[in-house]
Amino acid sequence: MADDHQAEDYPSEIDDQLKGFELSAGAINSMVQTMLSMPRNELLTKLDPLDQAKLDLMSVYTLNSLFWMYLVTQGINPKEHGIKQELERIRTYMNRVKEITDRRKAARLDKGAAARFVKNALWDSEEGKAQKAGGSSKPGNTPGRSQQAKRPKLS
Repeated sequence: MADDHQAEDYPSEIDDQLKGFELSAGAINSMVQTMLSMPRNELLTKLDPLDQAKLDLMSVYTLNSLFWMYLVTQGINPKEHGIKQELERIRTYMNRVKEITDRRKAARLDKGAAARFVKNALWDSEEGKAQKAGGSSKPGNTPGRSQQAKRPKLS
């Protein structure tokens, strides 16, 4: 009968979940070791300010998430702890950085090119072409047109 009793002190139903957690914790450990292997100042000098902000936010969010998990393992409800507000604050900054990144990626309008495109795409009447060629600003004074060529007004 003693052989039937498991030597582990946790239910067998969560065995797969614990193995997955152990693999994830190992992956996190290897990533942290990779980050710590390079001096932070050297890493930051290679990045532009936006990437530096992304790295800092990712680091802070990761640490706070790990602390959240620690609180859960200790039986403390993290939703009632100050860590929840801290994670929300970090998320707002992450959203701000994302907005800045999206604005950088957005297409920029070349106003000069757009004006030329619109100008050349619009239809010019014969009267407008004659104005441009003659340089006159009044439509009735175009060369080659007399007063009799005007259309009568409809009442």
